[in-house]
Amino acid sequence: MKTEVKREMAPPAPRFYTVAEVARMLSISTRMLYTAINNAEFPAVRIRGRFVIPARAINEMVAAAIQAHGLVDASDWVAQDGAA
Repeated sequence: MKTEVKREMAPPAPRFYTVAEVARMLSISTRMLYTAINNAEFPAVRIRGRFVIPARAINEMVAAAIQAHGLVDASDWVAQDGAA
């Protein structure tokens, strides 16, 4: 008799995080993160007054810090002067 192994699929990776989730990931306050977003120092998407953070931006910042073996500036992931 065959034993059927049930494999659970991992949930898909999120495409966006809330400000609170990213603040927890970075061990900073949500207020600090909102300030950085409002000062164009941290990438975010505004949807009707609510901010979400692209998971890709977080992943790329982490990869860049690891590759550089040091500091990266989050503001480098924010479009400047309306440039995309």
